[in-house]
Amino acid sequence: MHGTGVPKKNLKNVIIVYDFAHINGGQAKVAIESALLLAQAELNVCYFAAVGPIDERLESAGIRVELLGQMDILSEPDRKKAMVRGIWNISARKALATLSAQFDPSETVIHCHGYAKALSPSIGLELAKSSLPTVYTMHEYFLACPNGGFYDFKKHEICTRRALGFDCLTTNCDVRHPAHKVWRVARQIATKVPGQLPAGLRDIIYISEVQRRAMAPYLPEAAQLHHVPNPVKFPNKMAPPARDQDIFLFIGRLSPEKGARIFAEAAKLAGIRAVFVGDGPEAEHIRKINPEAEITGWATPSEVEGWIAQSRALVFPSLWYECQPLTPIEALGQGRPVITGSWSAGAELVKDGINGILYHEPTSEALAAAITKIGTLPDVDPQPIRDFVAPERHVARLLDVYETALGRH
Repeated sequence: MHGTGVPKKNLKNVIIVYDFAHINGGQAKVAIESALLLAQAELNVCYFAAVGPIDERLESAGIRVELLGQMDILSEPDRKKAMVRGIWNISARKALATLSAQFDPSETVIHCHGYAKALSPSIGLELAKSSLPTVYTMHEYFLACPNGGFYDFKKHEICTRRALGFDCLTTNCDVRHPAHKVWRVARQIATKVPGQLPAGLRDIIYISEVQRRAMAPYLPEAAQLHHVPNPVKFPNKMAPPARDQDIFLFIGRLSPEKGARIFAEAAKLAGIRAVFVGDGPEAEHIRKINPEAEITGWATPSEVEGWIAQSRALVFPSLWYECQPLTPIEALGQGRPVITGSWSAGAELVKDGINGILYHEPTSEALAAAITKIGTLPDVDPQPIRDFVAPERHVARLLDVYETALGRH
């Protein structure tokens, strides 16, 4: 096990930096819950964000919150203002510099979880030049890729072009209008040049090996890389045996890159019961492809846990790399096997033929063949996964990284 979960004698303060001060997705959830875990470890935690509201748990835990009171770039009604601030948010950098100056460099670490939705690449310059040691967690691929995913949304396939290379610059891979790709490229240039990201980073956290391999060509040689998986909490009550269930479960946004349509086709080919927990633009296509499939719409976290407990297996057909997808971990931690493509980070904790099935072509036929193998699997032991991503282990890993950052600084 990494570390002890006890702060080192020199470390007293951690400044968490992220776009949002409330949970609106997995990235925000990790930033906020990590802040809460660090406060429980008796560190003085300050949370710096652009967009509210503030999660009430932060203030209840005695965490100081520095909120800029801005809007994220998608919600900002003035599109010109959103475009400019999305590339370079001047006030965000100044506010972070003012905050950083209040802390002792020998006792404090800045930990950034992202900037792409509101804070902008401007904070990269402060991370690079700050007197405080900084740590950066890669939750996506924005440190290199203009669209943040190494994914061609037009061709619906993983993109292997060199980020900001000629092929990248001349290819419209964006999910929106070509003009949006131009804006993303402008932001990426701002990230790389005046923002000094990732060149100015010295301690970088990656959350999966798939992510590390994809990002390796773009990270500075001087940076030290640390593997810190995201923390996951599981229900205390164990689910009934998976072999007694008949639902093959998809959880997430019903969008092309998530492979929802491929699963609908595969489920029909395999003749199994498919349930889609989520919603999105592919919903009507799924209903036409497989009228027998059930689409529940979005569900609460407790409802998702209930669906997992009723499932025979989780199907994770995502077409892109992902980073550290949550649903395969949640399923394995409830004793459910996972069926997923070998190219995705979702496959990282799947042992083929033991706790899941891997397939190697992003087609409905390959997925249907994988589904038919479900009866060959033994019961899944959930404990190894639960131990690997336990919150107490997460905070112990973070403290090790912070100690390293303080020492190197």
